[in-house]
Amino acid sequence: MAHAKIDDLEALRQRVAAFAAARDWDQFHAPKNLAMALIAECAELVEHFQWLSEEQSASLTREKKAAVRLELADILIYLVRISDKLNIDLLAAAGEKIAINEERYPAEKVRGDARRAGEYEI
Repeated sequence: MAHAKIDDLEALRQRVAAFAAARDWDQFHAPKNLAMALIAECAELVEHFQWLSEEQSASLTREKKAAVRLELADILIYLVRISDKLNIDLLAAAGEKIAINEERYPAEKVRGDARRAGEYEI
């Protein structure tokens, strides 16, 4: 089966919405349900890394990487779907959050240190 290339977030949003609409699944896609599905997919991703060392997690086998790739796709699809249902522009939200994090974690103060924001004396 040929796969159409999706190269931007809006095209992905449209394709996921069309997929759900064609199956009459909008009725099940309340934000609450989508959030629950999203966290379930995140848990499935974590399972692939459970019990691996840091080194092992960075050098997955071809088969394991293929499985992780599909879990990441599931996560992205649910994330795009919930943002669509809530009319949230993910790219704008991500840009805003990065700007917030730049203020919370000034590079010159936190470089090489991975504490939580409230633990720094900034």
